[in-house]
Amino acid sequence: MGATEITMDRTLWNFVAAALTLAIVSLSVAGQKAAVPAGDVKQVLQSKLDAWHAAGKFPGATVGVVLADGTSFGLAVGMSDRETKRAMRASDRMPAGSTGKTFAAALAMQLVKDGRLGLDEKIEKYLGKEPWFGRLPNARDITVRQLLNHTSGLVRYEFKKEFTDFLTANPYKVWTPEERLAYLFDEKPPFAAGQGWEYSDTNYIVLGMILERVTGKDFYGEAKRRFIKPLKLTNTIPQDGPKLKNVVQGYAGPNNPFGGKNRMIENGKFIVNPQLEWTGGGWASTGEDLARWAKLMYEGKAFDASLVPMMVDGVPAKLGPNVKYGLGSIIRPTPAGLTYGHSGFFPGYMTDMMYFPEHKIAVAVQVNTSVPQDLGKPLSRLLVEIAAVLSTKP
Repeated sequence: MGATEITMDRTLWNFVAAALTLAIVSLSVAGQKAAVPAGDVKQVLQSKLDAWHAAGKFPGATVGVVLADGTSFGLAVGMSDRETKRAMRASDRMPAGSTGKTFAAALAMQLVKDGRLGLDEKIEKYLGKEPWFGRLPNARDITVRQLLNHTSGLVRYEFKKEFTDFLTANPYKVWTPEERLAYLFDEKPPFAAGQGWEYSDTNYIVLGMILERVTGKDFYGEAKRRFIKPLKLTNTIPQDGPKLKNVVQGYAGPNNPFGGKNRMIENGKFIVNPQLEWTGGGWASTGEDLARWAKLMYEGKAFDASLVPMMVDGVPAKLGPNVKYGLGSIIRPTPAGLTYGHSGFFPGYMTDMMYFPEHKIAVAVQVNTSVPQDLGKPLSRLLVEIAAVLSTKP
């Protein structure tokens, strides 16, 4: 999910999309330019996190940092569980929401480089023989690129009341891609393929089907083989079932339509099967792993470096002034410089990660709440403030 909002009503989502995950950070960072000796940077950042937590109402958070030279570390603040009072640890995992779309996009980039996937080929080439294909809105006009940058005209399946009602009644259903897409069959698209923009997990569900068709392999297995293992993202795991190891409690607030409960984990398993996200998100991780992934990806270590400019060549997105969306990447101008990355939302959790190409640093944050008002400040603003500290030279 992430930039998707299936557990929020549209009014709340507008706040999240505009003010939390994707808004331009209006804060000036000029006041943060005091020199910080390298040996003190962790202490300075920890103090910043402590102050942020004290001013907010959220349970806890983890932050990951990767410096220009590749040095990485994680920090934590607050609690991973309000009831047991367990302190949050930097190694604690949380669902990363739509941040996980970057893994699907990176796999697509590898297949493009290998000549096995064409960005401007129609998806009909890969899925046209499926019996349901013609029922998909804009089916015969959509290209692979349009899936990746959300210009296909395929709207969110997870926004449908029929879907949320069914999910609440059947929380542990194991979803197939076709079952997700069925909520859109025979609907009129909001715009012709390539003639508009709307963020949608559906695009990445269709992309996932194509990735599996081209590779002949399970998506999670391929992502592990190509990225997770070789890049040593040891704290990143697939959301392939309701029991996820070392994933901390999340708090969705009082208006969670997925069962109406605040706590997302009961008796060691999620109250709904997080498998439903798949290539629309689908990974649990840590702030440090996500920051490492962002730096590796945007510096051309996850796929051929010649394709990075293509990934961050964005189209105008309805995510804030001058914000663009590339191929699985949100391109955001900030007071600390241009950023590439992605935000994420899953009931009970929010995530944001940014790579700052001017400084070659990456930062990521995860919180175990999906109540934006409890944060005190948008996650994007926090990341820009951290980047301002990291990019200051003594």
